[in-house]
Amino acid sequence: MKSIAFEEAAARLQSWDELLILTHRRPDGDTVGCAAALCRALRRLGKTAYICPETGATHLFTPYLEGLLAPEGYVPQKVVSVDIAAVSLFTDAGQPWLERGIDLAIDHHPSQEFFAAETCLDAGRAACGELIYDIIRQWGPVTREEAIPLYVAISTDTGCFQYSNTTADTHRIVAQLMETGMDTFALNKFHFRTKSWARLQVERLLVERMHRYENGKIAVARVSLSLLDEAGATEEDMEDIAAFLGQIEGVETSVTIREKKDNRCKLSVRTSGGLNATKVCALLGGGGHAAAAGCTVDGTLDDAETAILDAIRQVEAHG
Repeated sequence: MKSIAFEEAAARLQSWDELLILTHRRPDGDTVGCAAALCRALRRLGKTAYICPETGATHLFTPYLEGLLAPEGYVPQKVVSVDIAAVSLFTDAGQPWLERGIDLAIDHHPSQEFFAAETCLDAGRAACGELIYDIIRQWGPVTREEAIPLYVAISTDTGCFQYSNTTADTHRIVAQLMETGMDTFALNKFHFRTKSWARLQVERLLVERMHRYENGKIAVARVSLSLLDEAGATEEDMEDIAAFLGQIEGVETSVTIREKKDNRCKLSVRTSGGLNATKVCALLGGGGHAAAAGCTVDGTLDDAETAILDAIRQVEAHG
């Protein structure tokens, strides 16, 4: 399906009013940062704009949503999704708006399902925040208040600019954001250099119990519900846990399997050695990026581990 350019998306948004912005399930910094920056920029234009409530955001990201969540009973004229690639990623609060119809989807995932009336997609962007930045700057200089959540969006989706998706354009955009006068040191300390004691216990247990395959090139960590209890951890402590195994020397493909209460498992796959994570997860009904993708598997942790290893070996064999 046809994707519109960011200039067209900016023109659409500028002509609309009474907007609602949707974020995805288990929100990360990119979807929250995009929503917050876009909402603030639209308000700067004199628009009525809100973010759909009940986002499920953890304490790491709730500060960026303050004052932006829609009041009860708010009925928008236009609905926009940010950083949402698939209908399965809509929150419970966002589901009714999906059924009503999404007017514009803004995204950077190659697995985009084109569920909206119009889609602004650029799969070459390191983060959806880069795309939102280009949209907002069509309306004038980006303000400091807009730059802060955009920095969070881009920095978290690039692992503080360490992941392979980071480009020269990423750094150019971030340089422009920094020139607004934001405190990047405080943001980096908060998001990348601070861990709770419970999080450290989770990481310790994962290292002790991880499974290694192909001489350590593949690492699989199973995050059972009992492991979280043992570590005294909650969802607040689990942000970006999927990236943890990739720090181990020699690991080219890492898999984190999260046990859920409904006999299902949520899997995250990260790669650095050439294996396409999207192709792996697509075999199990998921998607994402070439170096980072996810899927959900019905069954136990054993079932999920068997399924993902089979998928990895299938892609390794056939590409």
